[in-house]
Amino acid sequence: MTFRVTPVITESTRNLGKSTLYFFLTIAAIKASHSLYRCIRSLTMSSSSSSTSNSTADASTLRRNRILSSKLYFDVPLSKVPLIYSTAYDISFLGMEKLHPFDSSKWGRICRFLIVDGVLDKNSIIEPLEASKDDLLVVHTESYLSSLKSSANVAMIIEVPPVALLPNCLVQQKVLYPFRKQVGGTVLAAKLAKERGWAINVGGGFHHCCSERGGGFCAYADISLCIHYAFNRLDISKVMIIDLDAHQGNGHERDFSNDRRVYILDMYNPEIYPFDHEARRYIDQKVEVVSGTTTDEYLVKLDEALAVAGKMFDPELVVFNAGTDILDGDPLGRLKVVT
Repeated sequence: MTFRVTPVITESTRNLGKSTLYFFLTIAAIKASHSLYRCIRSLTMSSSSSSTSNSTADASTLRRNRILSSKLYFDVPLSKVPLIYSTAYDISFLGMEKLHPFDSSKWGRICRFLIVDGVLDKNSIIEPLEASKDDLLVVHTESYLSSLKSSANVAMIIEVPPVALLPNCLVQQKVLYPFRKQVGGTVLAAKLAKERGWAINVGGGFHHCCSERGGGFCAYADISLCIHYAFNRLDISKVMIIDLDAHQGNGHERDFSNDRRVYILDMYNPEIYPFDHEARRYIDQKVEVVSGTTTDEYLVKLDEALAVAGKMFDPELVVFNAGTDILDGDPLGRLKVVT
């Protein structure tokens, strides 16, 4: 028996053929569109990457120009000791400063104590300049600095609610101006340390403030500013921060999160403010001391930490943030260190 295959073309098969043709044409169109999309996306990403690179370079150049044109660095006579302080550091306004446990007049008392005790001559103290807006923009964003024109925002940063009710001109004069003077002191201290081997700014150490955010009585990131000035003006390339305030220094940790030129040793109580777990990831050497830690326990941990830091990093400048809140009786630090 012989079989002969005769093609049978019906209307349905014609329609199937059309559908199949359309289907393959659609697939081809999708593939072509996808290829075109990938090509355009590649060009866009390349352009975007180039634009981002140029933007980063522009920002770096602008930062450097601001630093080079700053007046915060100035020559200091050798008759002056490298200790920086201004009576403008102390914050006092209608008793509102007493609404926060932080002692905002301690800086003046420290200097008066040293003068009365004969350790310091009043005339040998160095008076810093106030950090200008351009100086602050070396680290801070324009939007953050603008936010400080709101008294309510400043009140949240310094944790004194009634300040929100004050005209901002008063807040600028009575709160932010003293902070800006202390920023000038911290920046200048790095220059003096390079020239003299050491320097002290009696104020500053606002380690909770980063480029885009303030908090914990810290409105300006003076430590970050100080380090960027040192990088650009002092021919320094490696800086170690030793932060011994009882609170975690989350501000400078965020600012230098991806900067291997900066090594951070932070010794803090993890049971108190700021509970910034993200910033903790950026600490090179984390030393946690819980509430109730005694003097001997604290010093043993500190000695061990410093020995390790010395082996891990060879800095050209050390920024030491010496918080007094580790002392027994401080309502914020909760440690039991005695002198």
